[in-house]
Amino acid sequence: MLSLQEISDRLEIQDLMVRYSHAVDTRQWDLLDDVFTADAHIDYSAMGGAIGDLMATKAFLAQVLPNFPAFQHLVGNSSITVDGDTATGRTMCHNPMLVANGDGQQSIMFCGLWYLDTFVRIDGRWRIKERVEEKSYMYLTPATPSMG
Repeated sequence: MLSLQEISDRLEIQDLMVRYSHAVDTRQWDLLDDVFTADAHIDYSAMGGAIGDLMATKAFLAQVLPNFPAFQHLVGNSSITVDGDTATGRTMCHNPMLVANGDGQQSIMFCGLWYLDTFVRIDGRWRIKERVEEKSYMYLTPATPSMG
């Protein structure tokens, strides 16, 4: 049976991952300061992205994501193990991204991945200390002619 503390920890960690998705999907990079530790290690290389600390990751996102007119991060199926003030997690992410093609058409790139996270509790709040993406799939839908 889970203790009330472990239930609370798991819910707080799940909320942390939703706040990550919200920060990225609304392009509010500074909100990530309350999601990650200042010395976090973030590895997006499995999906073709950058590896670096929080500052480098925010710069990478600010540079790359404007190339996509729209995107969403849906996180779920989290497996979280709490051990005092540290925790680990493996969380599924479904991330469709709208891609603007050079010919004025649009496609959707479907990205399926897992976040492999290490969490720490600092001053009573959970933060991501390390995030590594694990690729499941990536599929770009072919562009279709406009119906108009």
